Amino acid sequence: MPTRILPAVGDPDAARALATLLGQLPDTEPAPPVPDSTQLVDTLARLAAESLDALPEVVLVHERIGPVPALDLVREVALRFPAVGVVLITADSGPGLLSAAMDSGARGLVSLPLGYEELAGRVQAAAQWSAGFRRHLGGGAAELVAGPGGTVVTVSGAKGGVGTTLTAVQLALAARAAGRTVALVDLDLQNGDLASYLDVQFRRSAADLAAITDLSPRVLQDAVYVHETGLSLLLAPAEGERGEEVTDRAARQIVSALRGRHEVVVVDCGSRLDSANAAAVEMADTAILVTTPDVIAVRAARRTVRMWERLQVRKAETTVTLVNRHSRTTEIQPPLVQKITGTRIAAVTVPAAYKELQAVVDAGRLHELDARSTVKQALWSLAGELGLTGPPTAPAPGKQLARAGDRGSLGLRRRGGGR
Repeated sequence: MPTRILPAVGDPDAARALATLLGQLPDTEPAPPVPDSTQLVDTLARLAAESLDALPEVVLVHERIGPVPALDLVREVALRFPAVGVVLITADSGPGLLSAAMDSGARGLVSLPLGYEELAGRVQAAAQWSAGFRRHLGGGAAELVAGPGGTVVTVSGAKGGVGTTLTAVQLALAARAAGRTVALVDLDLQNGDLASYLDVQFRRSAADLAAITDLSPRVLQDAVYVHETGLSLLLAPAEGERGEEVTDRAARQIVSALRGRHEVVVVDCGSRLDSANAAAVEMADTAILVTTPDVIAVRAARRTVRMWERLQVRKAETTVTLVNRHSRTTEIQPPLVQKITGTRIAAVTVPAAYKELQAVVDAGRLHELDARSTVKQALWSLAGELGLTGPPTAPAPGKQLARAGDRGSLGLRRRGGGR
């Protein structure tokens, strides 16, 4: 059986040179190069959804891939698709980079300029490792086809005040009520108020994890607060200026670590875009954009979608827009929102019923919203639409990060906040 190879190369000249060499390798089946990290991960996720056998044996990552840095991309592919052998192509073949690449999960390193013998050897070694790994999986292949961890859902607001935090909290509660292990993360790093909505006093936050390269279970336990509802909360820093400590790389490590220990990770990204929540939106399985049916908010939603596309954070067609505070009398209806934004509109709309929310919002007890609330029913229906309330899987050992009640011990390429 030929070795299937998927190259990820951003530079057109480098892509052509690599394609020429790959075409000369015996018993290989190279796919057309993908130009960026987003398309690579999307392609692998689509293939993984089919079966383990649909995945390529080898992925080649060029050092100038973007927008995600090459080593971060290697780490994400190795974590999410462990049956794929990843090889890094780089001009720096020194021991420092080799060690960093191996720590990230690469199965080999090819130095630039490309040479036939070295490329052939690294591809063959990675393919043999991949084949052995898949044989070892045997009957458990279906469980590990897409790597360890659960589903990541990000919730972003078209503008402040559209209901971003409300949506994130209720989606997380719905998944928890279905028996899932759930982490709820506040990446609205300057203005995050998730703690206020859930009546939480805390000392630790996402900023405390920013400088840590190895997020071990013990480290996570010190930063995560286990709420009375069973949600694992990772909160925004109380001092907004500390939000700048959480870079895109730190955000990727934090979300990856949490998805490795929870079946569902819901991330509240607020309404401002910074490098941290942009990274979360990019790596999410589902990205929700919340808007209200008024001209200002819908225009803001369109601006957000266009900005995500320009920065290669997320494509419009892979974004789900939720219309909040909807009524039949509003002039702007969901089909018009879909046409303006170019996104997919959620089948569920959330009714305009603030009176149902006022008491629990003022009390900071959003988790105590009455089950008869039409807002809660709509958002829990959305959780079902997104597949967050399906049958829970068997929990992995050590999934519980902290005891209930434990208080827990940028380059501005993209920018985030607001509720």
